Amino acid sequence: MGPSLRWGDGSIRRCRRYFRMRVFLDFEASSLRKNGFPVEVGWVFEDGRAEGWLIRPAPGWTDWDERAQAIHGLSRERLAREGESHEAVACRMVDTLSGHDLFASAPSWDGKWLSLLLRAAGLPRHALRLRDTEVAQEEGATALLAGRLPPAEVARIVAGLIDGVRAEAEETAPCHRAVDDAEAERRRWIEVCRRAAETAAALGPFGATTL
Repeated sequence: MGPSLRWGDGSIRRCRRYFRMRVFLDFEASSLRKNGFPVEVGWVFEDGRAEGWLIRPAPGWTDWDERAQAIHGLSRERLAREGESHEAVACRMVDTLSGHDLFASAPSWDGKWLSLLLRAAGLPRHALRLRDTEVAQEEGATALLAGRLPPAEVARIVAGLIDGVRAEAEETAPCHRAVDDAEAERRRWIEVCRRAAETAAALGPFGATTL
């Protein structure tokens, strides 16, 4: 099935908001220069559902860095041949992701590509907003530990869990393909929450033990 173009279908968006989820998102780009543009987007819901799109460049999107191509492996010829129009991808994102909590590992860069894609499609640039993946990790771990220790101690432990998972993740190079990298972010969130749950189980009720 091709991408949906039903930007105005409010019933769909309301239904999706009812089942609000975390979604981890990643873009690949033509370059990191001022006039770079998105060439691929992928996202993974917290339950593992994933979707990815190659983006056919919009008119005027011409900046290209061969070094960026060497990293993600996507050529202009492949985008022209296999990519979906930027309008279709933008509308699909808004249809699918509105009402969910969106996270990215580099929200400043990914937010730039998201804003450019939405504006090029004639959609509001803030129709979708991104937060840092580590915010999702912090929120999830804090919720699991809340009430078992004083807030300052919970914050200290959560920061340590996030630092540990980040350090382990940095030992493996990213794939530099959008869905794969978004899935890696989801797995890091899961791992932080798993460690937080283990810590909470070891602590028992509030004040029962100390780490």
